[in-house]
Amino acid sequence: MSAPKPFAPFEFLIAWRYLRAKRAEGGVSVMTWISLIGITLAVAALIITLAVRSGFRDEFVSTILGANAHVTVYSIAYADENGNVTNVIPDYADWATALAAVPGVVRAAPLVKGQAMAVYRQENTGLEVHGISLDDLRDIPGIANEDNALGELSDFGNGIAIGQAAARELGLTVGDVVRLINPNGTVTAFGTSPRVNEYKVVYVFNSGRYDIDLTRAYLPFEEAQVYFNREGVADELEVMVDDPEAINSLAHELAQAVGNKGLTWTWKQRAGGFLRALEVEDTVMFVLMSVLVLIASMNIISGLVMLVKNKGRDIGILRTIGLTQGAVMRVFFLTGALVGTFGTLFGVILGCLFAVYFDQILAFVNGASGGGVWDASVRGIYRLPAKLELNDVLSAVALSLILSWGITFFPARRAARMNPVEALRYE
Repeated sequence: MSAPKPFAPFEFLIAWRYLRAKRAEGGVSVMTWISLIGITLAVAALIITLAVRSGFRDEFVSTILGANAHVTVYSIAYADENGNVTNVIPDYADWATALAAVPGVVRAAPLVKGQAMAVYRQENTGLEVHGISLDDLRDIPGIANEDNALGELSDFGNGIAIGQAAARELGLTVGDVVRLINPNGTVTAFGTSPRVNEYKVVYVFNSGRYDIDLTRAYLPFEEAQVYFNREGVADELEVMVDDPEAINSLAHELAQAVGNKGLTWTWKQRAGGFLRALEVEDTVMFVLMSVLVLIASMNIISGLVMLVKNKGRDIGILRTIGLTQGAVMRVFFLTGALVGTFGTLFGVILGCLFAVYFDQILAFVNGASGGGVWDASVRGIYRLPAKLELNDVLSAVALSLILSWGITFFPARRAARMNPVEALRYE
């Protein structure tokens, strides 16, 4: 008669009976439940952490790409006809045409940029004013989304568009008139006098980024040229592309498109420090959550050690009726592995449910605590989403199973090496 194959049905049967055994029968049901709950919570915490991390990065990147250029093209400094060193772009229309012809480019728009002080009644704040055409402004998704804005974007030619946070700081809304003060204004015989213009607020936008909404405003392109003394020129060109993640491969082509007269500054270079910080944080959080899973898995050892001690008589009987050391080891390995497997399964279900309903849970916590759980002025973005990704779930599952199954091996090996004679000596 041939020996049974490894992991035969009877080995699963014995392991399952040991797992269900009550303490009066020599089982360790309390330790089993503690191990199961510990692994469930640890796996759920790991999945939730990874989901929130992915959601935060996606929200952060999407708000960058939704309200900023994917690539900004500047001019190399040169001497103008008066011998002054400058980097403005007089032939910006030709540059825009050349950049738009590069494969992968969606849009190239000239911009005028300058700093100004916004004043309304007794309030004031600094603004970064962008001069842009209405058609180009419509192509900026984070700004042109009228669902989250006040006013009509079609009225842009008649006034100024301002960020929601800046409007709140100044205490104004659509229809109010804001005063802009440019210290580098009109040049007179007595020096430079500040330029003060008044503009009607026609559009209040919400870009999804608090820092942008607090500091940015848009003026019609021609009006901004006059206001910032940029008649006939642009300061830079804003380039949008099909695939922002692959922007580094386009940067060289964009520079060549303008005859190597321009310098490129990609969104990854602009946000590079923060993105690298996120990567470091991702690694650290994964390691910390892995330690949590390891600690939860260690409970399996405690339960199995007690089980092996309580089942010494059973081990002796199993060995005397013909079970090999390998079969005994597999029985106790399966006992611990089943706890790890079920704990991982329940943890995946709990973690995924938490991530799916994360917005509702966060809203409930925010309401129960009286608000202020997520402060956009501190975090930079208005919401904290959770994004489930298959790779993150698989990573959590693999980590949990490897740790829980690997730890189970040691007490199972001890059970297999138990001498049946010693185990039955006092029975």
